Formats: sequence, C-alpha cells, structure tokens
Amino acid sequence: MKLQEELGKRRTFAIISHPDAGKTTLTEKLLLYGGAIQVAGAVKSNKIRKSATSDFMDIERQRGISVTTAVMTFEYSNTLINLLDTPGHKDFAEDTYRTLTAVDSVILVIDSVKGVEIQTEKLMGVCRMRNTPVIIFINKMDLEGRDPFDLLDECEKKLNIKVQPLSFPINKGSEFKGVYNLYDKSLQLFSPEKQTVEKDRVEISDLSDSLLDELIDRDAPKLREDADLLHGVYPDFDVNGYLSGELAPVFFGSARNNFGVKELLDTFIRIAPTPRGRETDRRFVHPEEEKFTGFVFKVFANIDPKHRNRIAFVRIVSGKFERNQYIWHCRLKKEMKFAAPFAFMGSSKSVIEEAYPGDVIGLYDTGTFKIGDTLTEGEELQFRGIPSFSPELFKELINRDPMKSKQLDKGIQQLTDEGVAQLFYQNEGKKKIVGVVGDLQFDVIRHRLLNEYGAAAEFVPRDVYKALWITAEDKKKLEDFTRFKSQNVYTDKDEHLVYLAPSEWMLRNVKETNPEITFHTTSEFKTEKVEV
Repeated sequence: MKLQEELGKRRTFAIISHPDAGKTTLTEKLLLYGGAIQVAGAVKSNKIRKSATSDFMDIERQRGISVTTAVMTFEYSNTLINLLDTPGHKDFAEDTYRTLTAVDSVILVIDSVKGVEIQTEKLMGVCRMRNTPVIIFINKMDLEGRDPFDLLDECEKKLNIKVQPLSFPINKGSEFKGVYNLYDKSLQLFSPEKQTVEKDRVEISDLSDSLLDELIDRDAPKLREDADLLHGVYPDFDVNGYLSGELAPVFFGSARNNFGVKELLDTFIRIAPTPRGRETDRRFVHPEEEKFTGFVFKVFANIDPKHRNRIAFVRIVSGKFERNQYIWHCRLKKEMKFAAPFAFMGSSKSVIEEAYPGDVIGLYDTGTFKIGDTLTEGEELQFRGIPSFSPELFKELINRDPMKSKQLDKGIQQLTDEGVAQLFYQNEGKKKIVGVVGDLQFDVIRHRLLNEYGAAAEFVPRDVYKALWITAEDKKKLEDFTRFKSQNVYTDKDEHLVYLAPSEWMLRNVKETNPEITFHTTSEFKTEKVEV
C-alpha cells in the first residue's frame, strides 16, 4: 500500500524548448511556486543578471545558457515533483534526447513571437517516438507576438499532434491582462511589475457574468467571443488522448511575469501521468513491482568543483530504493551498496534514506557506471531505449601539453562518459576522434578539460560524414572488413567497432560492396530505426 501511495503522488517530467523560448525562466517560476526557491533568476537578452538555479556550471554562468541537464525535486500541493531542466541549445540536443528516456511526460515551451522552430520540431519528434505525453506552454504573451489561434494551428501542423487549449490569453503584448483557464473556468490576473508568486484567482463559471466586465473591461467581449470559437472548434478535453501521446493540452502565459504558470502547474499535477514502467531486453518492468530496478541515464563529473567526483543519475523504475541496501550492477555482474544516495536541487544535494519509482537519485561513482547501466535486486535485465546516435561533427583531439597526457586521457574519458560527446579510438587509444551534435560542444569540452583537469588541448576537424556501428554474422568477414578499411574503423568506449564514413558517397559505396556487413545508426542495435 505504501508503494502505491508513493506512486500516486509523484510526477517526473522534463521541460524542453528551442533556445531562448524561456525554458529556464519557466523552470525557475515552477520552483518558486513549489517554495524551492525564494527569488527566481531573471534571464534577459541571453544574459543572466542573477545566475539561474539550474545553471551551475561555470561556463553556463559565463554564456547565459543551459548546457547540461539539471535535476530538481520539490513538493507542490501534496505532489512530489521531479523536474529535469534540459539544455535548450541545439548543440546539446543529445543530452536532451537521453533525458527524455528518464521522464514520464514533457512540457514543451514555445515562443509566441517566433512560433514553432526547427529544434522544437526535432524535440517533439523524439517525444512522439516514445508516445510521451506532452503539454505545450506558449510563452512570452506579454510581447507583441503571433495570434493565439494561428499559434494553435501551427502547433498542430508542424508538431504533427492534435492540440487542445486549456487556457487562453486575454489580449497580448502591452495590453496582455492574464489568462482564462478553460479547464476549471477561472480567471487569473497578474501585474507585470511583480516578480513574486501571485495567489489571487477569480472563479468565473459563466463568462456572461458581469464581474468579467468589471475585471477586464473592454477585453471581456473578445474573451467571450474567443471562448465560443474554441468550444466550437475543439472538443472536450480527452485526458486519455493526452496520456497516450496523441493530444497536447496548450497553455498560454508569460513565465517572466508569472502569467499562466500557476494554471499550467495546477493542471499538470492533476492530469500528468504517475511513474510509468519501462521495457527491458527480457520483459516489461511495472512500477508497482516490489523489487527495485533502475537505470543510469546520465553521468556527470566534477558537479562539485571542490571535490573531483562523478555522479551517476539514476531513474528508479520499480520498487523501493533504500540507503545501504545491496544492489546488483547487471553489466559488471557485481553487488554494490551506497551509503550516501541523494536527491537534487540543481547543484545542491541532500542525502536520502529511500526513494520510489519516478524519483531521480544521485549515486557517487568511482568510474563503475556508464550511461544505460541497469541496477536491480539481482535479476539480470537491460533497460532498452538509451542509445547513442551518430554525431554530426567530428574532430581529432590533440594534446598540447605532453606533461599532462594522463590528465587529458582521464578528462576526455570522464566527459564522454557523461554523454556530452562520443569518443572513438584508433591505434590503442593514441588517436582520438570526438563526435558531437553541435560545434559549441567542442568549446565546452576544451573549457572543462583545461579548468577541471588542467589539460590543454585543441580540436582539429576531420573529414567524417557519419559514424555507424558495424556487425556481421561471419566473424571472418568482419575481420577482413576491419583490416581492409583500417583507416576508417574505430572502436567506441565500449569497444564496439564503428565505421567513420568519410562521405555520403563513400558510405553508399561501402554498403553496396560489403553486403555481409550490417551498418547500425545507433549503438543500441534493436532501436536502430530511431532517426533524429
């Protein structure tokens, strides 16, 4: 009964968006409502006036962007919320893709001025791939943005999903008055000067009520007209359609000024899914199962600059995790126990005694964890769906200080263990090719190698079109191919063979002339159909 109760009060979700849509600001305001922080970090013109709680890396504070996933746990209205704030910048998309494997639902933030952008479409594609329930928050309604009805139409067309507005804005830009919640029929008015949580809410079950005219004056007739149109165009909200990933509820507001954030959060905890199970290589694991299972979806080195440690981020899938209990590491076939597991609040941590499905906990790591590792109470399982995709840019890592070779090797190993980039070896590790999604990743890696490990390095571009993992049923054929294409065959960190194709033409030619070799688009071959 205890497990069922804990499941019922948990919600684990990620906030995703195109860069500068207001994702980190929304995260801060949600934390503000939950009482987890007292003053939100204000983001303006891509510069942080006061460092945002979720951006704890030095380079994030310098650049004013989020470049790594942060985990924040807080309580709101008797609900324990595990919020994962993902990188907004497209160059760090793979960290976001991986984080989406650890959540049960998503809030997608869209800029009302720019509408649906390319990165938004890609992120939504990853959500649709797993049928992840999505709530859309159309932000920055206090700016002179697009027409709300046009934005709803664009979301349906570009994101390939049905939408259902559950709140609607009262005017926009400088005349923006607030939002009307269509779901629970209430009006929320805000003052743009306030940076604290607004508590007042006016219940208006009937829009013909004269109170509406008193509160919003000349905007009342337009709101009534818009509400009639919405009721005619959109059917009643189908919560099952949302939970199955076929329908996206939409909220309007301004995270910077708290417009519509409370409506979003209140409705979210009512309709968002409780912790869900996950598929493994042997069976489906249900969250209600008594025995503990979980998987590592992120590894982070040097989260605390004062202590050179690594942290493994673990999503609990089933059962109850307890401090100092013995846990089975499936890949290493090794029993382990953890004396100081902890929960997160951005960069701060607190030791916990127990945790339940949906929770994200941190485990101190001495180098034993890799992304995708499965932990159980003894059962041999491997959770699926946490693959590495082919990077888009490739550069060779060059050591500029031979006296710091060990520091460089350790640094690049740990950083790539985090999943910020992929590392491919040749000549027993003497030649290292680093692959990333976007060029900014190289700047982050170079910065962290120097500042966290004291290793000076640079990256030299190499002609690589795509990385593909290779296998063959005939071992001899694979050996022959590896020898014949030795200049282009590398190994990844798990010692899997990878073919780094110099060009699209070369890849096509190699596939045609070597039909006995299978080329995989991801490191998890059973999910190779996934294209991002």
